[in-house]
Amino acid sequence: MRVAYERVSTAGQSTLRQDMTMQEQKIEKVFTEKISGKDRNRPELQKMLEFVREGDTVVIESISRLARSTRDFLNILDELERKHVGLVSLKEQIDTSTPTGRFLVSIFAALAQLEREQILTRQKEGIAAQKAAGTYTGGRPRIKIDQRLLNMVMIKWKSGGITAVQAMKELSVTKATFYRLVKNQKK
Repeated sequence: MRVAYERVSTAGQSTLRQDMTMQEQKIEKVFTEKISGKDRNRPELQKMLEFVREGDTVVIESISRLARSTRDFLNILDELERKHVGLVSLKEQIDTSTPTGRFLVSIFAALAQLEREQILTRQKEGIAAQKAAGTYTGGRPRIKIDQRLLNMVMIKWKSGGITAVQAMKELSVTKATFYRLVKNQKK
């Protein structure tokens, strides 16, 4: 059986391009999800891995749709190989049922990991340079809330005059920030 796995990173993105690619592949079952690939704990990926049987072939549009790190990719590939399931990546033109395909998979996976590590290295170097220059603030910028406004809104909210949602709107903060402010007010 030929099984497709499609993934996009966010709910707002479309799998249409992958759907069109898969139409030519004689796919019998498709597993699709809209979730980041950085984490291997993806529901549809897990369902697909449980579903496939010996002799099946998993078809992906590209390696990046299946995994974002070499470790994850090789672990998924190992799991497929233990079940005697092949993998075809259309973009990279790889078919693990061939010796050349297995060799190319390991090279592409290593290159993807190298690229990710280089990005992280550049990020660390940039942070170090900012720290050396005294301009690094770290993380997201802190929000500034007028203390008088915060106190007035908290009093209204605690007395039941407004809901938490209304308080968040008055302060122009997210739910997480609002409850962090509540927690800090109690201290």
